[in-house]
Amino acid sequence: MSGERGRLGRFTDAVLGGARAARDKARELRDELRTSDEPERALVAPLLPGQELRYVGLGPVRVPSTHKAGRQLAGVMADEFVDSLDPKVLFGLLNIVNPVVWVDAVLTPVRLAAGVLLLPGKAAAVAAGVPEVAEPEPGPPQQRAQRDPIPLTEEQEAFRALFRLSLYRPLAEQLAEIAYRRRYVFSGDLATLAGSLLLFLERYNGTPLAVTDTHLHLLRMGPRPDADGPDRRQPRVLWSVRRDRVARVDSERGATGLVQLTSTIVFDDGSWIRLTQPAVRDDQSRFLTAIHDLPGQRPQP
Repeated sequence: MSGERGRLGRFTDAVLGGARAARDKARELRDELRTSDEPERALVAPLLPGQELRYVGLGPVRVPSTHKAGRQLAGVMADEFVDSLDPKVLFGLLNIVNPVVWVDAVLTPVRLAAGVLLLPGKAAAVAAGVPEVAEPEPGPPQQRAQRDPIPLTEEQEAFRALFRLSLYRPLAEQLAEIAYRRRYVFSGDLATLAGSLLLFLERYNGTPLAVTDTHLHLLRMGPRPDADGPDRRQPRVLWSVRRDRVARVDSERGATGLVQLTSTIVFDDGSWIRLTQPAVRDDQSRFLTAIHDLPGQRPQP
């Protein structure tokens, strides 16, 4: 009998010891995943004078390749799109009646959001960090015919340089390809606030969101350096929109909810865009707190 009690006692101690070890490991992991955005706030706050900075993302914002609203169309359209990149086909699929007028319409929300297209083309090219004149697209050695750049207005050239579009293809064709390629993750019309945000996400990597009491911003900022390394980041505001133009924000956690939050932002012009933020729970909580006064669905704590 005493032997059985001894074995039972050792088994109980082993179970309790395993439970304590698991609890300590979970606590250690939770502490490791705790984050603070104080270093990012210190860098970004001087860029936004007069605004109360409520959130700065610690990771880049990504646009997923599909969206539930467009999955039913994806299979039908994919084969046709692969077989043909005829601009007329793209314009028809996107309901673009007049490509020339449409390009001007696309420029408008980018101009309002970023304020960069008022610069001359050369200054915009420098601000975008690209060469002043792009080299012609290389072709096979036997087909090196010289092509002339397509003439653009000063504002169109600034737009082209900012988003690194080709000098030798019509802007309408290049923008139509972007719109079609991403039409399942946003409203499908580049001439909207969601479309202007999508263009900056296409152009730049490492773009976290920032939320203030008056605006929603998209930043260009590199990853946080190692704890023992100097912080040489120089953040820049790429895109901004007033909070009163955000109609709602619906957020949800997926299967990897511990490190991922997906949000659909709907603007007052009817456009929307679906964003995926690789963020741990602390970062997610800060974001959801910063937008608590905006309408929308939120994940359960």
